[in-house]
Formats: sequence, C-alpha cells, structure tokens
Amino acid sequence: MTYPPSGAALREPEPDVPSAPVTVPAQRRGAPSVAVDRLRAAATTEPGRLQIFGAVLALLVVVFGAVTVTEISGRSSSADDVVNRSQPLSAAAASIYRSLADADTMAASGFLAGAQEPKDVLAQYDADIKEASRLLVKAAANTDASTSSHREITTLGELLPEYTGLIERARANNRQGLPLGGAYLRYANQKMTNEILPAAERLYAAETGRLSTDSADARRWPFLSLATGIVALAALVWMQRRNYRRTNRVFNHGLLAATAAATVVLLWLAVGHTVARAELHSAMVNGQQSLDVLNKARINSLKARANENLTLVARGAVLTPDGKQDKYETDYSTGMKALGTQLESAEKLAGDDSGGSEPVEAAINSVSEWQDRHKKARATDDQGDYDSALLQIIDPKNSTGESFEKVDDALETALAHEQDQFDAAAEDGRGALGGLPAGAAVLAVLGAVAAIVGVNRRLSEYR
Repeated sequence: MTYPPSGAALREPEPDVPSAPVTVPAQRRGAPSVAVDRLRAAATTEPGRLQIFGAVLALLVVVFGAVTVTEISGRSSSADDVVNRSQPLSAAAASIYRSLADADTMAASGFLAGAQEPKDVLAQYDADIKEASRLLVKAAANTDASTSSHREITTLGELLPEYTGLIERARANNRQGLPLGGAYLRYANQKMTNEILPAAERLYAAETGRLSTDSADARRWPFLSLATGIVALAALVWMQRRNYRRTNRVFNHGLLAATAAATVVLLWLAVGHTVARAELHSAMVNGQQSLDVLNKARINSLKARANENLTLVARGAVLTPDGKQDKYETDYSTGMKALGTQLESAEKLAGDDSGGSEPVEAAINSVSEWQDRHKKARATDDQGDYDSALLQIIDPKNSTGESFEKVDDALETALAHEQDQFDAAAEDGRGALGGLPAGAAVLAVLGAVAAIVGVNRRLSEYR
C-alpha cells in the first residue's frame, strides 16, 4: 500500500465538469461601414431621404461656388497681369528698342552735321540714352532673374556703356577733324545693329509672348465652373419637382431661394466671362497687334534713317559681303521695303477707325516722299556733289530728314491711339470679372443655407 507523503493534505477527487464554450467577441466595424449602414437605414424613410437630399444639395451649391471662386480668381489674376504687368513691360521693351534705334540715328545725324553737333540732335541723343537706361532698370526690377528677359536686360546693360563710349570717341575725333571719327561711328553702329538691337528685339519678343500667354489664360473658358453650376441647378430643380409631385405644393421658399442664387451665379459667370473674353480678345486684335506692327515699323524707319546717314559718313568704304554694293545703302533699301509692308499691315488692322487709319495713311505718304528725295540725294552724291547731297539729307526743309520726321510723328500718333484702344478694352475685360469671385462665394453660402432651410421646412411636417 502506498501512503501520501507526510504532511500532505488529503483531497477529494474533483468530478469531471464539461467546459463552457469559448465566445469570440465580434470584430469592431469601422466608422465608414457604420456610416454607410446608417445612411442605408435613413434612405428607407422619407425623412431620412430628405436629410440626405438636403445635404447633397447644400454640398453641390458650395462646390459650385468654390470652383467658381478658384477658376475666376485665376482668370481675374491673369487679366490683371495683362493690364498692370505684361502689357506695360511689352510697351517698355518696345520703348527700349525704339530709344536705342533713335539714339543711333541721332548719333549719325549729329556726326553728319559737322564738328559742332546741333543742340537739339545732341539733346535727343542724350534723352534716348537716359530713357533706355531708365526703362532697363525698371524692367529689371519687374522680371525674374531666371527668365530670358532678365538675361537680355543684363546684356543690354553691359553693351550700352560700350556703345556710348564709342560714340564719344567718334565725336572727339570729329571735332578735331580726324577721319578716325567716322571709323568709331561705324564701329558703334555695328555694335548697335549686330548686338544691342537684336538683344532689345529678343527682349521685346519675350515680353510680348508673355502678354499673349497672360491674355490667353484670362480668356480660357471656366468649363469646370459651368459644369458644376449646371449640375447644382439641375439638382435643385429636380428636388423642387419631386417636392411638388409628393406634396402638390408649387413653391418651397428655401429651395426657390437656393435655385435663384445658383442661377444668378451661373448667369454672372457665363455673361461676365463672355464679356471679359470678348474685350480681352479685342484688346489683342485691335490694340496689341496694331501696336506690334507699328512699333516694328517705327524701329525700321529709325534704322533706315541711320543707314541713310551712314551712307554719307562711310562714302562707299563699307561694302556688302560680295563687295559689289554699299552696305548702308543696301540696308536702307531693305529697311524701307520692310517699312512699307508693315505700314500696309497697320492700315488693314486700323480698318474703319479714323483715329488709327489717318496717321498710318500720313506715314505711308511721307514714306513715298522720303524715298523720292532719297533717290535725288543719291543721284547728287553719285555725281560728286557731296555738299549738296548732304543738304538734301539733313537740311530742315525739303530733305529726307524732314520726310523722316513726318513719318516718325505720324507713327507716334498712331501708336498713342492704339495704346489707348488696348488700355480701354483690356480694362473693360478685367472689370467684367471684378466682384465675381466674392459674389459667387457669398451667393453659394446663401444658396446652401437656403437649400437646407427649405428641406428642413419639409422635414418639420413629419414631426
């Protein structure tokens, strides 16, 4: 027999008890699933459906307002850039180009006049250089350092002092009667023609391109805003029709107010943007295109005048690459041909606008007169009568210089008219978008609140 160890307590054997089944707690469901279940449950009753419809209607109206604010704010910003940034910079670039070309013309004119330059010619040259320098500083302050425009501005800032230094050397030698003055003048003209003016032209092209981009951005249709507006308006109309069919009541004041608010925003959006688009398009077609052609025409007239003067300064010393023709006379002829073509384009763009067409017609007539006088002056010079030819070029009366002044004055008048046309149309285009973002935001909030109030009025009938 086996005995338990000493001191061990005796225990009764425990009966076999069946084990209870283990219960595994159900996995918690996520909040989205719970929300979906509640939404499904709500959709089975009319009050629940009304709550869902009210929330969706309010959301659609708010989304419509938010999208409209976002898109129109962008369009409005681009229109503001057209008026306050890109077009002024394009005009400034054209003025830089024109001032530099005019300075070169004045330098050649003053040199031809003799050792003592006329005071008005010298004053005009100094004014051109100062204006170009001032505009370069202003343009540099309004362009990013990473842009091509800024690089061209930097190039012009480096080359302009070199050019003015060459002109001063040409003047100093001319006052002493040294033929080296003519060489300095020709070298300065080459720097202006081959380096400075091309950089100014690239600057003008870059700024004009930016103007076109800003205008195109401002004129892009706000398709997303229009689409969301139509959807929101359709949903509100559907809800009112549903309400009428179920209650036989014609009007629900809250839903009617929300529909009115959405309709006002949609019409404001469509009409306002259509007007802005039309005005900005008019500014580009009737204003900027004419400005572009007229600016190029005026610059070509200045370059032609400088080449005409340099023809007498060089006196056949500078030939074309083939060695057969006078380079400056050839460049003059090329420039005058381009000038004629540009004036024809400007006349077509002016159309029936007498304020723009009359100065262009005057310029065309003066160009014809200029060419006739130039032929006579060249014939006189070819006969060996340099002094008479010189008078036919620079004399205040009955000279090519007088004709050139008529052309320049007419083009300046045409440019001022077209600039006014552009400014007026662009300002109207920008104004058509003014207030729309803020108005859309306010009306969207009011419409959303009105939709909720209208649905709650219907819900109150179930309480």
